Amino acid sequence: MSPVRLDADTLLEYAHDLAGLLTDIVRGGASLGFLADLDRTAAAAWWRGLAPAVGEGQLAVWAARDAERITGTVSLAFTDKPNGRHRAEIAKLMVHPSARGKGLARALLSAAEEAAADAGVTLLVLDTETGSPAEALYEKAGWTRAGTIPDYATDPAGTLHPTTLFYKRFGKRLGETPPTSQ
Repeated sequence: MSPVRLDADTLLEYAHDLAGLLTDIVRGGASLGFLADLDRTAAAAWWRGLAPAVGEGQLAVWAARDAERITGTVSLAFTDKPNGRHRAEIAKLMVHPSARGKGLARALLSAAEEAAADAGVTLLVLDTETGSPAEALYEKAGWTRAGTIPDYATDPAGTLHPTTLFYKRFGKRLGETPPTSQ
């Protein structure tokens, strides 16, 4: 169940399986930018639409699988603006309910963090639904809560929820905290 980084071709190959994970997670109520009526065809099209960004190095995607299915995924979106190349965003961290509680979310997050550090990124950001179990994961993984935005996004049923923003800083080696600027 170790996460594997997908290239653009493998992402296309796994799009249908990734769509199954995404639709299961959305049906479970997770706020991932999709509404409850998301079907597997639309979800697979969404995943396939990411392949060009993966091919160009703007997005990195990892997947973990067991013998039956893809059990988890995470993405790392790099900033293309010249003044922001030191930062990236963690996105779409998902673990299938059958694979929860086994350290997979932490393994996926670690894979993305290590790739970010290897790419010279020194600041990672993410957002998650306030009050979700993901908040505890990020705090245990050394992320800092930056604040909460009310009514940021809806859950799959269309109900507005706040989101909590997190960040993590590190130097060239993962875990090394850079000095703060004066």
